[in-house]
Amino acid sequence: MTQPVETLLTPIRTLHHHIRDAVVAACEAATGAEMAEIAKEEAGDTIYAVDRISEDMLLDFFSREIASHTPIVLIAEGLEGGQVTLPYGLPEAEAQWRIIVDPIDGTRGIMYQKRSAWILTGVAPNRGPDTNLTDIKLAVQTEIPLIKQHLSDCLWAVAGQGAKAERFNRITGESRPLALRASQAESIAHGYAMLARFFPGAREELAAIDEEIVLGALGPVKKGKAHCFEDQYICSGGQLYELIAGKDRFVADIRPLMEKVLANRGLELGICCHPYDLCTELIAREFGIIITDERGQTLSAPLNVEAEVSWVGYANASIQQQMEPLLHYALLKRDLVPPDDV
Repeated sequence: MTQPVETLLTPIRTLHHHIRDAVVAACEAATGAEMAEIAKEEAGDTIYAVDRISEDMLLDFFSREIASHTPIVLIAEGLEGGQVTLPYGLPEAEAQWRIIVDPIDGTRGIMYQKRSAWILTGVAPNRGPDTNLTDIKLAVQTEIPLIKQHLSDCLWAVAGQGAKAERFNRITGESRPLALRASQAESIAHGYAMLARFFPGAREELAAIDEEIVLGALGPVKKGKAHCFEDQYICSGGQLYELIAGKDRFVADIRPLMEKVLANRGLELGICCHPYDLCTELIAREFGIIITDERGQTLSAPLNVEAEVSWVGYANASIQQQMEPLLHYALLKRDLVPPDDV
């Protein structure tokens, strides 16, 4: 019997709470250096010691709490081949849902206790390997706070039903509804707007694009003034949250487009955003954020651990109208997108 996707909300939120508490406890008991030890190198990313805490919980929880009554395909880094069908031995085609998880998005920030990380989960009907980000019907993201921080936010959405949020108090154990609203500003002026350029490799090219589109939107910088600001939050879930919460107005992560730039220099492309990093973009859209790919089209990527994804987020239609043409022109003039795409 087919189960409504809403039935998965409570167990997934429960898993998120377990992971949040386990990671916070581990960070309290260990040093930053211990959390930052490299556990394993994988094709898509480096797995640190702190990642192991959450990854070890996934299989046990999904097997016990969900797959025991609803067959699923679980997709996550650290699994052999990037996915597993549960219950074990069941043919993949017989699973009802494909559940993609990033148990810690923002590892580098949390392991050094610089910034919150996020647990991300998206649920889509199982369409086999063709299942896409656009198929996700339920998404949940939960904040893993710093050990000196007592509040933790959780957001979730069911497609077409809007999004909700709660704030959890670690001291009292109480949760309360949280009202979040995207920025209503009509310009990026005096707000946060940025291109992601977290790691070495083509950062100067990304910065040049950033400079070009900001100056195109706001004109020359005036002496002693700041046009707008940037915040390199090394965490896609965190970037989505900042848009939802009204803190950021424009965010673009176009690192995959730098592959051509680097290839011309005889260099390799480094780490990029993957579908599991964006499996909760449904929440942002249900909160009214405009999310597109680099061409201005619906964000689309297969639910796997290999695909490299570019994405752009606008707080509202006015910001999109201001920034999108400038971004598209900057990409087109650099031959980073085909002419027919923009």
